[in-house]
Amino acid sequence: MSIKIKPVSKLLIGDGIVFLLLCWFLVCLPARLFVSPTSYVVEASNGELLNAAIAADGQWRFPAADTVPDKFAKCIVAFEDKRFYKHPGIDILAMARAMRQNFRAKGIVSGGSTLTMQTIRLSRRQDRTVAQKLFETLLAIRLEVRSSKKEILKLYAANAPFGSNVVGLEAAAWRYFGRSPQSLSWGEMATLAVLPNSPRLVHPGRNITRLITKRNNLLDELAKLKIIDQATANLSKLEPVPGKPRPLPQDAPHLLNRFKTERISLKIPTTRVRSTLDESLQLKINSLLKRYNNRYRANDIDNIAALVLNVKNGTVMAYAGNIYQPENAALESHVDMIKAPRSPGSTLKPLLYASMLNDGLILPKTLIPDIPTQIGNYSPQNYDLGYDGAIAADRALSRSLNIPAVRLLQTYKYPRFYDQLKKLGFSTLNQPADHYGLSLILGGSEVTLWDLAKTYMGMARSLNHYNDYKGYYNPHDYDAPVYVQSKNTEKPDENEMQRNSFLDNGAIWSTFNAMEELMRPGDEGLWEQFSSAQRLAWKTGTSFGFRDAWAIGLTPDYVVCVWVGNADGEGRPGLTGIDVAAPVLFDIFRQLPKGKWFETPKNKLKQLTICRQSGYKASQYCPDRVNELVPFAGEKTVVCPYHKIIHLNQGAAFRVTDQCVSPADMVHQPWFILPPAMEYYYKIKHSDYKPLPPFMEGCGDTGNNYVMDMIYPKNNAAIYIPLEFDGKRGKVVFTATHKNAAAQIYWHIDNEYVATTAHTHQLSLSPAPGKHTLTLVDDQGERFVQQFTILDRDKN
Repeated sequence: MSIKIKPVSKLLIGDGIVFLLLCWFLVCLPARLFVSPTSYVVEASNGELLNAAIAADGQWRFPAADTVPDKFAKCIVAFEDKRFYKHPGIDILAMARAMRQNFRAKGIVSGGSTLTMQTIRLSRRQDRTVAQKLFETLLAIRLEVRSSKKEILKLYAANAPFGSNVVGLEAAAWRYFGRSPQSLSWGEMATLAVLPNSPRLVHPGRNITRLITKRNNLLDELAKLKIIDQATANLSKLEPVPGKPRPLPQDAPHLLNRFKTERISLKIPTTRVRSTLDESLQLKINSLLKRYNNRYRANDIDNIAALVLNVKNGTVMAYAGNIYQPENAALESHVDMIKAPRSPGSTLKPLLYASMLNDGLILPKTLIPDIPTQIGNYSPQNYDLGYDGAIAADRALSRSLNIPAVRLLQTYKYPRFYDQLKKLGFSTLNQPADHYGLSLILGGSEVTLWDLAKTYMGMARSLNHYNDYKGYYNPHDYDAPVYVQSKNTEKPDENEMQRNSFLDNGAIWSTFNAMEELMRPGDEGLWEQFSSAQRLAWKTGTSFGFRDAWAIGLTPDYVVCVWVGNADGEGRPGLTGIDVAAPVLFDIFRQLPKGKWFETPKNKLKQLTICRQSGYKASQYCPDRVNELVPFAGEKTVVCPYHKIIHLNQGAAFRVTDQCVSPADMVHQPWFILPPAMEYYYKIKHSDYKPLPPFMEGCGDTGNNYVMDMIYPKNNAAIYIPLEFDGKRGKVVFTATHKNAAAQIYWHIDNEYVATTAHTHQLSLSPAPGKHTLTLVDDQGERFVQQFTILDRDKN
């Protein structure tokens, strides 16, 4: 029995089939046609190519550009598909013509594929059977439905083969002509347009004669179509064709590698990035670093890095992670020293200075002790191995003295400074604060050039914005620099503004002013070679063992940070911040436009009466006072402890007490009095320093313990006595100081008399290993007692 299908049912089945076919047609084309890996590409802010890396599959294939050059569009259409803008993906006329020609030639001499069909074929990469070709034809129609002609040309231009391992128009333009496709001539563009037709047979370096013939034929066709005139075509034929592929620019290789690792976190969908780098500046700095590197390599100093930041918009202007010489593997020039953790030397000292100003612990010119210092087993030394006795805080910073810096950190507390560095964004402090201790201020930790430059840029940005934000602070001023170009120019969210920041703008301003006066310890004349009309805050640093040389400088507009050394950490004599990094820093600043200095943040500063001699808040006994602008927190600092009233006889030649002179007959006079150890060195460099007059005979002021001090060793010091060349045990030179130059000191160790000294109080002694008590007694009966320990050589 047969089943009859009603006409209505047949109609429904037919409609269903049509609907299913329509659905299949709509989904038969993948959402993304090409999934091949692309080259990583870094462009300068003006769009010029700075660097590119070969794709993971070994092909030079750039990500698709936003537009296709008009010359290429006209050349490729004229050569491959004259009716491209008219057909729906397939060209029946072209296919019929190709079939006729192939039939007559009894072989394939012509193809009828459109550019749309070729684009589909490039995306599939399958053996092309008759069925496959029919399916590609259908997909071509589907592509025409989904995409515009410009989009199809864009896909084709980005994925067409151009011979060898070159894929895509942009890669071909750079590989064959060393320029962007937008800058190519008609002759050069015609050369590229004929390559995808048979890239395995004809490309630069292979079948040059045939390549020239095909190019010239295309130029004549362009003239025939009135796209160019015949004169242009004839002149274009005279242009040479490239002989072999050219190397691509390698002007920012370390930034390209950084982009590779950070692309996902930056949420950039393609492997192309338009950076914020200034092309001209980047090339100048590359050349400058190479020149210095050639000079430094004579001393086996192989690596150098520099970073330039734009303070105003928080962007990277130049990124040179190293000199780039991949042909010499021993140089390790592939290592990005901008990201490498290294010892910062003294470059953190301004941050401590600013932090102490911020917290009201010092004023800009507060006197800081600069004397031999022993803290446990730690004994810091200044670069010049000398001592000033006492030095203004800003002067100690500008001269980069180590002992005052350690003493400041001892006051500030290293755990507190460690936390401050963490807040400022230093990412390499991976150990607890106790691991670094007081050495934190002298390079005992590791930092990256990126973090260092970022922090100083944040300080500069904060100071620039002090007026814009009406007394508030924007926490985003301390954000990391940006190297990806963005159109985001949003103003800061008022809800994010804060009343306080890591560092007050008054403290930052005072710090930058101190950094502007930077000079080399004990050798100030050498700084004339770095003279500049531009005001510049800067700091150098040298790590222990001469492994790292640093220089960082800033203006309201720019931050420049330079590192010089060896990537493997090998130290070299002469590898110091001042000798090798500072010259590079100043040379870079000469490439930058000059600008104004920071505006004074008057709303973050206040006038305070300061003692000129001590730099402290003036007490009632300070005779020489000056009004200075200081951070608000300076109000919390103590008054001058060094000016005191002393009592003199009528001739003001001797000190007296009420034991020998009536108060009515005394002259009361303020006097600048430093502790004995500070005075011992201070008066050597300050000829105007007036020691206290001696007591009048018959008068005395015993019991104040303020007349003697030990220069070396300090209390509770642990001393190791080495053997001399003859094998005998050496000696320790004990040094003391006394307020009265004529006084005699009687020395005792463990209550046993040792010797008497006058004028110069030094003794060479060799105490036995163990703990000892040193007692000094002067001729007025004053006593000074402290402990020291001699280490046992056989137990250490």
